Amino acid sequence: VPLQASGGGLVQAGGSLRLSCTASGVTLSTYQTGWFRQAPGKEREFVAAIRYAGSSKILADSVKGRFTISRDSAKNTVFSQMNSLDVDDTANYYCAVTKTVLSSIRDARQYGLWGQGTQVTVSS
Repeated sequence: VPLQASGGGLVQAGGSLRLSCTASGVTLSTYQTGWFRQAPGKEREFVAAIRYAGSSKILADSVKGRFTISRDSAKNTVFSQMNSLDVDDTANYYCAVTKTVLSSIRDARQYGLWGQGTQVTVSS
């Protein structure tokens, strides 16, 4: 599996989780890596993205100030640190890669390679 997402789990509201997206056979630093989430009955939603060199990071308004995205090129892994989680963050979280332009980086249709999801459940 080229992309492997992990780190999900059950956490109480206000808690934290760190998601990892590890690549095999794909060098993440040559792509832009995004995190998306999908809750039951809802469309897939953009969460965050990190551009090629890692200097530019894009976050959805709903997670700004709570989530961060980072890259460890030596480990070929992209992380999403999620703090101050609330029940609305409950979803299956996916990582994916793209080489699209910055203006389209929030569009899931621009991502051609996806990892399997990792479930995040936040209890009240």
